[in-house]
Amino acid sequence: MSGSLNSDSEFAELDDVSAAAYGHAVEYGRFDDEDVAKRLSLSAPEVTRIRQVLTMLRLLQPMPGNPAALVPVGPDVAAADLVGSAERQIRDLQQAVTDVRGRLMSLTPVYFEGRRLRNRLEAFDVITDPDTIQSMLDHLGGTCRHSMYTVQPGGARPGNILDAARKATLGIRGRGVDIRTIYQHTARSDLATRAYVRDVTEAGVEVRTADQVIDRMMIYDRETVFLPAHQGPGEIPGAAIVREPTLVAFVCAVFDHLWDGATPFVPESAKAPATADGIRRSIIRLMAKGYKDEMVARRLGMSVRTCRRHISEITEELEATSRFQAGFNVAMSGMLDAAEEA
Repeated sequence: MSGSLNSDSEFAELDDVSAAAYGHAVEYGRFDDEDVAKRLSLSAPEVTRIRQVLTMLRLLQPMPGNPAALVPVGPDVAAADLVGSAERQIRDLQQAVTDVRGRLMSLTPVYFEGRRLRNRLEAFDVITDPDTIQSMLDHLGGTCRHSMYTVQPGGARPGNILDAARKATLGIRGRGVDIRTIYQHTARSDLATRAYVRDVTEAGVEVRTADQVIDRMMIYDRETVFLPAHQGPGEIPGAAIVREPTLVAFVCAVFDHLWDGATPFVPESAKAPATADGIRRSIIRLMAKGYKDEMVARRLGMSVRTCRRHISEITEELEATSRFQAGFNVAMSGMLDAAEEA
């Protein structure tokens, strides 16, 4: 092998004149400077340049037994001589990559079996450091393979959190991960949340809302669950990471139950009457149980001001002058029974 192709610049030099000179050399049986110059009306320096181009492209090669004479060879022979070495290197590299990938992927069962055993040994972790919690969430989001399910109570989420969530969610969804999220009905009235839902649902993410949900939760591959850690007076907020299979299965069942009873969040119809009626029914139920305005608002993920506006409308409709009378009128009017049936 006399050499290999180092760049594409050599091909740019194969102009029409060089191609014509190659054709004459094929016809003549060898490359003769005087013959090429005469046939193509070229100067000696131009013929020298053409000879160098054709030699560099392996289209001219020394005649066996007479190295001073250059004879033309077929383009296929020239191509094999010019790029054959590079092609072999590429094939060798491709084979090496295939071998390495095969050896590494053979460890996949070992990895998942080890992770399963580790999960059993490390069934629970409680973390209070915010940076560590975020690092764990980023790691699980980046390595989940099948599904990521979340429950986000509290109504609308801050815009800066939604911006970060949009990028992360679309990246995870891009790997084909099934993503489902449950918000509360009150999130439907927030423009930033609706824009976020519109973007992620176009990528295949499923979003639903419910009037009431339990606490925040995040489930990865139905194997690992993030839950808010119980916070006593004066204690630092944290997160509990659960890997114990039985408890994880229970939390997944809770999520499935919430999901089945939730309403699809379609941004174009975010103010659907059915959703508004669901919020109203929930307020009536909580009022009948004697909850204060602040507790009703917290349970339904809305501001106290908005909650009081709803309660005022309901009280006015019931022609009541107090919460006590409103609760009595609810019971007497049958609205509570209608809410429970709904």
